[in-house]
Amino acid sequence: MKILKREAFNREFKEILYFIAQDSKTNAKRFKNELIEKVNDLGFMPYKFRKSIFFHDDNIRDLVFKGYVIVYSIDEQENIITIIGISKYKESI
Repeated sequence: MKILKREAFNREFKEILYFIAQDSKTNAKRFKNELIEKVNDLGFMPYKFRKSIFFHDDNIRDLVFKGYVIVYSIDEQENIITIIGISKYKESI
């Protein structure tokens, strides 16, 4: 499956990396590389992660990674996964 990233995700991801880099550039780079690897692996098993707690749609999923939630949608007909956004995990919104 092809993986697309929305502009909102790219913007939020850059902000998170900037925040982490204020403490440690090495940790920011490691976080970035590990998260990109997880996102790229979605193409092989898109339903691996839980159904989103934010949406009532089985095709919208939450990848939880190091305290962050990456929300993505799966479009099987178009063979596309769209990364919607990333945010710090919260019990309630």
